[in-house]
Amino acid sequence: MNCEDSATLLLVDDDVTFCAVLKPALVRRGYCVTVAHSVEEAVPLAQENPPEFAVVDLKMSGAPGLVLVKLLHELDPNTRIVILTGYASIITAVEGIKLGATQYLAKPANADQIVAAFSHAPDSLTPIAAQPTQIDKLEWEHIQQVLRENSGNISATARALNMHRRTLQRKLAKPPLSQ
Repeated sequence: MNCEDSATLLLVDDDVTFCAVLKPALVRRGYCVTVAHSVEEAVPLAQENPPEFAVVDLKMSGAPGLVLVKLLHELDPNTRIVILTGYASIITAVEGIKLGATQYLAKPANADQIVAAFSHAPDSLTPIAAQPTQIDKLEWEHIQQVLRENSGNISATARALNMHRRTLQRKLAKPPLSQ
């Protein structure tokens, strides 16, 4: 396939196997796909050649995917961006849409679902889950956010959460079950 005749797509996910499977599936659907495994790797690619489409993982080592969503939108407001995540939450979905994402999909998502998501308007956000998020999962997400804000420092995080350090350590040792 000649990339000159294809829409450009930037695929950014730290899961190398996922990218190895998704890239050829997207190429078969007519996209010229460039792959990056981190935000830091994707930024120069996007600045050199802003893509028409992008698939961005939310949580990766290094900078989070939302940083890239914002940059892609600033480079070209017409870029259609789909956020993929294994950690879906209403908060990150709303934040991603505000930063310029077209759609937000929870993993696992296949190539057909991703391509379909490119055509959805941001105001028609599809439901993330059939059931509301469980309270323990919301608590876990909040603890993780505060932990990141404190650069992984358990004692500082415990103080910020008004929680005993050992209680926080027990909660961190036992992540919520995935639905």
